[in-house]
Amino acid sequence: MMARGKDMALSLLVVGTAAVAGYVLRSRRSSDEDGGSRSKANLGARIVDRSNVPHGATIVDASSDRLADIPGARRAIGRAVRNDAREEWAHVTLDRDGAWSIVDAVRNSLPYYDGGETEYNGVYVRHGDRVVLLDAIGWARLEQPRH
Repeated sequence: MMARGKDMALSLLVVGTAAVAGYVLRSRRSSDEDGGSRSKANLGARIVDRSNVPHGATIVDASSDRLADIPGARRAIGRAVRNDAREEWAHVTLDRDGAWSIVDAVRNSLPYYDGGETEYNGVYVRHGDRVVLLDAIGWARLEQPRH
């Protein structure tokens, strides 16, 4: 009697595993056929007081070529300066294929400061007489809508 119970449990495990594997394979195939998935990234900027710039942070000039290579970076910085954004993030939302790679670009191609508990993470940018903090403040991978 116990052998039958073990056989039944093993059969259910095999069937369940096969079903999960089939679902994963089908999801990958339909994702490839639809052109993959899109991603969404918010690049944010806010003005910080010079006294709040951490001692170990490098300040990048707003005219930096590396900064220009990051889509939306200068636009977010410009919005922060125009709106005198000190309490809220001025952000630019990018919703397109590969937008999540902007997170990597901000963190890897610029001197990204990884702050402690009381410091802000991000890239400190000099824009005229102000210092603006730039960071990828939100990102998500979005599935393609089914037609």
